[in-house]
Amino acid sequence: MTLPTETSATPAPTGNLEITVSRAELLRELTAAQSVVERKTTIPILSNFLFEATQGAGGDRLTITATDLDQSLRTSCAAKVKKAGACTIPARKLYDYIKLLPEGEISIKLMDNHWVQIRAGRSNTKMVGMARANFPQVPEFPTSGAVKISVPSLKNMVSKTIFAISNEESRYTLNGALLVLKAESMAMVATDGHRLAHIEKLGETLEGVSGEKKTLIPRKALSELSSLLGATEAETLEFGDDEQTLFFRVGGRVLTSRKLTGQFPNYEAVLPRDNNKFVIVRCEDLMGSIQRVAQFADERSGAIKIRLEQNELKLSSSSTDAGESEDTIETPYNYDPLVVGFNSQYLIDFLKAIGNTGEVRLEFKDAQSAGQMRPEDANEDVKYRYILMPMRI
Repeated sequence: MTLPTETSATPAPTGNLEITVSRAELLRELTAAQSVVERKTTIPILSNFLFEATQGAGGDRLTITATDLDQSLRTSCAAKVKKAGACTIPARKLYDYIKLLPEGEISIKLMDNHWVQIRAGRSNTKMVGMARANFPQVPEFPTSGAVKISVPSLKNMVSKTIFAISNEESRYTLNGALLVLKAESMAMVATDGHRLAHIEKLGETLEGVSGEKKTLIPRKALSELSSLLGATEAETLEFGDDEQTLFFRVGGRVLTSRKLTGQFPNYEAVLPRDNNKFVIVRCEDLMGSIQRVAQFADERSGAIKIRLEQNELKLSSSSTDAGESEDTIETPYNYDPLVVGFNSQYLIDFLKAIGNTGEVRLEFKDAQSAGQMRPEDANEDVKYRYILMPMRI
């Protein structure tokens, strides 16, 4: 079989792969890779994992690659390699099958016609694979220019912004979050045009970043990255990019994603400057009130009304179908009365993102201007804010 040449340091393995691998290790890597595999694809090879077995000075390895052409994940584990080689195996079927096997060693062997034999204990299975040569080329991690980023910091930033990314395909520059790296800080911002989540982490030392590096990361890549960051014990990850591709190396795994093209909107222009009326409430109290009142909001808009008066915050909603509801929270407030409408789900999303604990500060200017929400905590290093466009009710 003829194979596409690869531009990596190790030549692509050819020949009839034959390996033994522990079920636990194989399953761990398949679990990481299977979410990238394209489920409904018109290109059959994309439904397969690429298995590559190599023998080297660093020990024998099995490398597993999955791709949907927009993104790819490459991961590996230790294996006993009897014969180096490569094959492709239907991903979903393999993953579901390996999950059902008992603990122990699994032997995998490439047979004729791209069939792959899998033996474990008393089980003997043959799966129909496809030619290795058909598997698309996956970009290699750049040799220079990668930036080391703290895993806990990035993980926190993703969870605080990912929910505000737009789902509308037509607004594709809003289908991702903007990562802004500077020498001593990093920030992430996401918006769907109705709301905006912005988080900045100060006191980070990012070597090799001069000035400002802005990168738009697609939502799909962020959610994949979030899983990788949640599953790693590594303290830092490496982030690199080239003309078309973003690369994230987390432990032994490399996630690549096609870059989003286009200009992210000038978000700094919409950050409120003069929201001088504010109120501070406990997250739990606010969440409880919103959830109760939202039951009676108009189903399509989810709109609820916030009314601020002397030392109280009133939440209310009404719809012709469901009825009406009002909840009151007592809290210090000494400004002019104010009534403003918001989408209840957008408020709930923010309270969930901050863990629904502690206190939250709501800042307003008037009924027509954007409102701002911030956790009221003493963490000086992390500045998190959420901006919401008001609704007419």
